[in-house]
Amino acid sequence: MAAVAWARLLRGARGAALRRVCSTRVRTRAASAVAQVREIRRGRDAGRLQIRQRAGDAGEELQSSGSRRFVLERAAPFSAFLVDSFGRQHNYLRISLTEKCNLRCQYCMPEEGVQLTPKSELLTAQEIITLARLFVKEGVEKIRLTGGEPLIRPDVVDIVGKLYKLEGLKTIAVTTNGINLTRLLPQLKEAGLNAINISLDTLVPAKFEFIVRRKGFHKVIEGIHKATELGYHPVKVNCVVMRGFNEDEVLDFVDFTKDLPLDVRFIEYMPFDGNKWNFKKMVSYKEMLDTIKQRWPELEKLPCETSSTAKSYKVPHFQGQISFITSMSEHFCGSCNRLRITADGNLKVCLFGNSEVSLRDHLRSGASEEELIQIIGKAVGRKKKQHAGSHPEKQWHVATGILQTQLQGYCVFQKDPSSTFDTKCLDASVGQVPVDCQSKKAYSGSEFHTRDSASCTKLPCASDNLTHTDEEGRATMVDVGGKPDSRRSAVAGAVVLLGEKAFRMVRQNQVKKGDVLAVAQIAGIQGAKLTSQLIPLCHNIPLYHVEVSLSLDEARHAVVICSSCHTWGRTGVEMEALTAASLAALTVYDMCKSVTQDIIIQELKLLSKTGGQRGDFSRV
Repeated sequence: MAAVAWARLLRGARGAALRRVCSTRVRTRAASAVAQVREIRRGRDAGRLQIRQRAGDAGEELQSSGSRRFVLERAAPFSAFLVDSFGRQHNYLRISLTEKCNLRCQYCMPEEGVQLTPKSELLTAQEIITLARLFVKEGVEKIRLTGGEPLIRPDVVDIVGKLYKLEGLKTIAVTTNGINLTRLLPQLKEAGLNAINISLDTLVPAKFEFIVRRKGFHKVIEGIHKATELGYHPVKVNCVVMRGFNEDEVLDFVDFTKDLPLDVRFIEYMPFDGNKWNFKKMVSYKEMLDTIKQRWPELEKLPCETSSTAKSYKVPHFQGQISFITSMSEHFCGSCNRLRITADGNLKVCLFGNSEVSLRDHLRSGASEEELIQIIGKAVGRKKKQHAGSHPEKQWHVATGILQTQLQGYCVFQKDPSSTFDTKCLDASVGQVPVDCQSKKAYSGSEFHTRDSASCTKLPCASDNLTHTDEEGRATMVDVGGKPDSRRSAVAGAVVLLGEKAFRMVRQNQVKKGDVLAVAQIAGIQGAKLTSQLIPLCHNIPLYHVEVSLSLDEARHAVVICSSCHTWGRTGVEMEALTAASLAALTVYDMCKSVTQDIIIQELKLLSKTGGQRGDFSRV
């Protein structure tokens, strides 16, 4: 029993050290536990003993039964070795099982991957259990297995099973990308896994492939449904929100909780080595919350624990809920209760800190349990009050006023039934607002043609003056404040000549980097949304519809790109359409350059525009 274990601990070699660090109150409670042990021994003849623990929560009743596991409050006080100088008790341990991952998420890892630690330097399963047992004895109640991707480690089920046997450990969780979840989850549940976090940053298959640089969207969705079927409530879904990538899907993720017991956790984009962090990509939780409340004004805030990193909300009558992890805009360092052990055995007391202590080296050199505890205690004692170093969120607060971008929408991918080609053709659109059909183009031969050219007329005349320069010839941004709002659209196109070999591989979807047409679609859409950040004098325009289509021209071994943008505003969207076509073309080049560098991008041009004081334009 816990009281017996605590009494033995006080009499052992560690007792002297513990007595030195424990407060008067701690020693009093410990003495009470010892007295209870004596009472238990006097009544040992009873086959089943019940004791009321004064050293734990008042009134907590424990039974010494034959069960190999029971949930209890620790009879002993929380270990002083896991309390830092600011009084934070660390009862949550994250253990990385591997550095390897089967995805290459853009915000997490460079495309080429990372240099891996030799296997001999990684923690063995037995070393993981040894360290876990030590932390649990000192007060850790929750262990989360992370990576890399923890489910690619062959012995992950065995590790979970051994962790389950540690008395006092209440929660065994895993954070996974979900690729292997459906296959392994039944075994993991049987072994003792009782909490799951699944990473998913988009609900659009093609965008998923673009963000993670791998296939597997449907496996992740299948894993989420499998988790709910097996009774995991809630299933936590981690979504890193990045401006220009997936901030237009926030509402769709909220809707995802309507019929499933999910907790979708929107995570502010954080800096890590190799992810090329930029504060312009960070979307704050307040911005996301405002967007959600416009759609669901009845959104309710839920109570949360003091040490929780999440701010939780729920749409009434939805099965699930949503949460925000505000690690950048409103850090939660003051209530942090987490420690981390890396795959190679280093203890990290702060995710953002550079300071690490190798528990692996001490363990392999034969350090005693007491020595390990002393090492851990010193590391915890050095933990800083908040994030180590400077805070990128300060930059974000300065720039937040100029980073309000496009209206929220969602992506829909479909085949283009009206394409003039019978080869593979993809069509992507962003936005929910219905719009009038515009002059969408299809490419044939060397000319673009419109299906509805009657609605467009050739520009009658052009100004002799450059609008983006002042009287002295210096660059200046056009003031559109006096212009009236009107419906505006623009269509642009481009052609990428691939050559026979690369064209064949694109058509058969055999390019190593993935589905070229799908990824180029996403790049074009994102390019349109980020035009004002790429072209210095462009206005930040709220696009309510973006369309990008890519078709294969067999005769010329070419990819034909057509993009269209729509808005209601005071300036046109020609640059947005051209940027979309350009980015899509460059992405095709990038993904095919390993096959051949004899690739030509040509015929990038504006095909038509409507709206504005200067009238409509159509290239005929």
